[in-house]
Amino acid sequence: MTTFEDLLARAQALAVPGKRSVLGIIGAPAAGKTTLAWNIAKALGDRAAVVGMDGFHLAQVELRRLGRTDRKGAPDTFDAAGYVHLVRRLAEGTETVYAPEFRREIEEPIAGAVPVPPEVQLVITEGNYLLLDTEPWSGVRPLLTEAWFLRPDEPERLERLVTRHRHYGRSLAEAQQRARGSDQRNADLIATTEARADLVVEDMSLVNFPL
Repeated sequence: MTTFEDLLARAQALAVPGKRSVLGIIGAPAAGKTTLAWNIAKALGDRAAVVGMDGFHLAQVELRRLGRTDRKGAPDTFDAAGYVHLVRRLAEGTETVYAPEFRREIEEPIAGAVPVPPEVQLVITEGNYLLLDTEPWSGVRPLLTEAWFLRPDEPERLERLVTRHRHYGRSLAEAQQRARGSDQRNADLIATTEARADLVVEDMSLVNFPL
């Protein structure tokens, strides 16, 4: 059984003074990536920072131009090359890096929203496609000190995903269609990357997060 304390101890071992480590947390939509990342960062205090891959979502206006609005969340709806470049700068740890942040309430990325100073020992970056082996995504894995893949109970993950979509204004029917449609196609692709992870957390319901 994997506990939060187990994962925190592993993250603490990566947070070494005078050194920059990058921890990648990977999983399908609503797998628990963001929750885990922020709970670890909260426990480590100013030794850690969280940078989400979702900050590299293409803007809605660009998705419309490309005809990809209904596929938002697929690998080609992100600025993947920009994300790889940012992770490389974060891994170097020689300067303050300003990362973007995705705001779900407006469905848009906001540039320069997350400052990461060089004193931060552990950068936790979470997202769906950190382990893809196709360009340009394949540039991410070599930059990660460790990669954790989250594989929660599938019905529970889908329930959380539908709840998330409803929270941000979709009807029940719309939320279920999105979760079982484009989101599921993305989840199936993400599942194929599990073997490239250093650690697989098979059931997030067993991870007892601190309150």
